[in-house]
Amino acid sequence: MNILIINGSPRKKGLVSQMLDIMRCEAENRGDRVETVFTNDLNVKPCIGCMVCRSKNQCVLGEDDSQRVIKLLQQADAVIMGAPCYWGNIPGQMKLLFDRMVYGMMRDTPRFPEPLLKGKKCILLSTCTTPWPWNVWFKQSRGAIRAMREICRYAGFKIVMTIDRGGTVMHPQLTDKDKAKCRKAISLIK
Repeated sequence: MNILIINGSPRKKGLVSQMLDIMRCEAENRGDRVETVFTNDLNVKPCIGCMVCRSKNQCVLGEDDSQRVIKLLQQADAVIMGAPCYWGNIPGQMKLLFDRMVYGMMRDTPRFPEPLLKGKKCILLSTCTTPWPWNVWFKQSRGAIRAMREICRYAGFKIVMTIDRGGTVMHPQLTDKDKAKCRKAISLIK
């Protein structure tokens, strides 16, 4: 199985990265091919909102890393997305990437958008500093999950599990429960 991990965290040793790394190791140990993309390492120009990509199925802006990532998404059997919560949403660099790849993830039709990546399994992961249960009540980590879920819905991904972890300032270490959730998540994308 080909698995693509999209890491929206700017911190390569932060909790999101640690949790995604557990999933990567689990998948590789069972023989899956895994590629990880760090959104902050990408060179992606901002979308200009011209909407030409919707009719031409390609972006009018010059070649950058967004085209490389859309090809990886198309080749993947499963996708894992992880991002910390920034103001109840995903970080800007991750949003920028998905804004530029919309033409490869969905097609406009007269009625409803047509998902182009239908059937791929997906895991969503978010962390935030707001302690539990306020991270849920005030839609902090859940806000980031909601944003990623929206992307997945339009692309046609089947979300098999979401993990959101609040209170990262007061509890900056992964617990055994956190690690178990990550291992369980990988078992759902066979």
